[in-house]
Amino acid sequence: MLKVGLTGGIGAGKSEVSRLLVECGAVLIDADRIAREVVAPGTPGLAAVVDAFGPEVLAADGSLDRPKLGSIVFADPEKLAVLNSIVHPLVGARSRELEEAAAEDAVVVHDVPLLTENGLAPLYDLVIVVDAAPETQLDRLVRLRGMTAEDARARMAAQATREKRLKIADIVIDNDVPLERLRQRVKDVWAELVQRAAHTPHPGHGAAEPQE
Repeated sequence: MLKVGLTGGIGAGKSEVSRLLVECGAVLIDADRIAREVVAPGTPGLAAVVDAFGPEVLAADGSLDRPKLGSIVFADPEKLAVLNSIVHPLVGARSRELEEAAAEDAVVVHDVPLLTENGLAPLYDLVIVVDAAPETQLDRLVRLRGMTAEDARARMAAQATREKRLKIADIVIDNDVPLERLRQRVKDVWAELVQRAAHTPHPGHGAAEPQE
């Protein structure tokens, strides 16, 4: 089994690369998706969040009101730490379950947006960074996600610098290219990953605990 950490700055196109890797045969473990699952209605995770922050973080339908919770925790580092202490272990446990269910020769790709910021690179056999120029990121965020330029720049500035991401990369995928060139690059990377996976022992357990 080969454990791969996949990351990239907002707007770099990481989601497209993860989709192409799945097409090739990768087992994808998406930290963001799992983080949503572990606080879905009826879960112990959601109950713990409500215990910590009160029923006002619930939407009318009983789901987590993410904007409301965000307004509480991102203005207060201590409250953010409390939230992380609830969610991170749940994400880690679910990640381990998914990883252990994969075949021994699988390429398991952990899609972790803040891998660089949280210092998670050592938890993987190798790290892939999806890279794009800042002006490309800005254009995609404004044109495709409908952000204002000001909001997009603020989101980009809140993440690790491009230089810091590239410093931890074992493989860099340039996404300042047309889709067909990106597709071919991913296929080439996939061939390398499969070769490495065949020579990497199954870890048994102990997946990373990726989380934003």
